[in-house]
Amino acid sequence: MYHNPVLLKEAVDGLAIKDDGVYVDVTFGGGGHSKEILKRLGPKGKLFAFDQDEDALANKLDDERFTLINENFRYIKQFLKFYGIQKVDGILADFGVSSHQFDKAERGFSTRFEADLDMRMSKKSPVSAYEVVNSYRYDDLRRVLFQYGDLRNANAMANTIIDSRQAAPIKTSTQLKEVLRRFLPKHKEHKILAQVYQAIRIEVNQEIEVIKEFLIQVPELLNLEGRLSVISYHSLEDRLVKRFIRSGMFEGEPEKDFYGNINVPLKKVGGLIVPSKEEIAMNNRARSAKLRIAKRI
Repeated sequence: MYHNPVLLKEAVDGLAIKDDGVYVDVTFGGGGHSKEILKRLGPKGKLFAFDQDEDALANKLDDERFTLINENFRYIKQFLKFYGIQKVDGILADFGVSSHQFDKAERGFSTRFEADLDMRMSKKSPVSAYEVVNSYRYDDLRRVLFQYGDLRNANAMANTIIDSRQAAPIKTSTQLKEVLRRFLPKHKEHKILAQVYQAIRIEVNQEIEVIKEFLIQVPELLNLEGRLSVISYHSLEDRLVKRFIRSGMFEGEPEKDFYGNINVPLKKVGGLIVPSKEEIAMNNRARSAKLRIAKRI
């Protein structure tokens, strides 16, 4: 079961779809956003979609205007070039983990199930959650928990994991939960575990690096006035997107010309868009979603 796409209308509206345009949905998943894009495209339009998860291939859409590429979207430029595409009119990205991945116990994404520590979005990926938990050194483990999980106890948690794994490897979600038991007060257990899982998942899938690599390629790929529509779910992602749209950089400040203007390739369109109360009531996973739209200038 793949999730109902979050901010479906708003995200696709943000692309300002042209009848004969070329568009890319870099996070295909269950195909919800792609279906909506195809509805608005004319017979000469084209849609390319990316998804590194082999499970998503089962959702491939039967439409001659549509091509699904089973790869990570960090390679967007390379694979579009393979299909003879140099420029596109719009790119949509939804950085959320799909409900399908959370709900399939053996993928190891959810705190709800007993499962092997995996969390790979692509089964081809060499590093799983098992490696992060059982082989990362203290400094790296602490960094992952603090930076990606915003966990104040990151130091103590990293030490506890390292002490525990010396006796025996930590193989399953249940074992990891037991190892961290003293950091999980009853009223906050689910929240803290979700932060731990988020941190490990981001590291396993290199999510922050992937987003940076992707965003850097966007201005080169978009036609003038071409649109970028991006949905983020936590502040780390959203900060990267907001900053890149504003300055074309992830850190530091861009150079200004003699008049104090900065030369940036993208310009934001409208303000931040968040889901309505009605959408959150229907789909709880929408609660932290943030949509930003920009165009190539």
